[in-house]
Amino acid sequence: MSDLETLEALNRDYISSVQNGGVQTALPVTISGLEAHDVLIRRLGDVAIIHANTTYKRPDGQPGAGRYTDVWARQGGRWLAVSAHVTRC
Repeated sequence: MSDLETLEALNRDYISSVQNGGVQTALPVTISGLEAHDVLIRRLGDVAIIHANTTYKRPDGQPGAGRYTDVWARQGGRWLAVSAHVTRC
C-alpha cells in the first residue's frame, strides 16, 4: 500500500473512531452521520497534513458542519497521529 493509500485509510478509520466513540474521543458521542468531504492530504517527507470539511447531524436533528486538520508522522515505518484540531461551524 502506498503512503497516500495508508493515510487515506487512517483518515477513514479516525473519522469512524470519532463517530463511534473510539478510545481517543470523548463519550458519549452525541452526533450522527459524520462524514468527511474535500479531504486534502499533503505529504512532506515523513510528515503528512490532512485537512477536510465535515458534516454531521446534531443531537437535536439539525445539520452541523466543521473542519479538521490532522498531523501525522512516519516513525519506524508506521504513520502515527501527532496532532488533531477540530473546528465546528
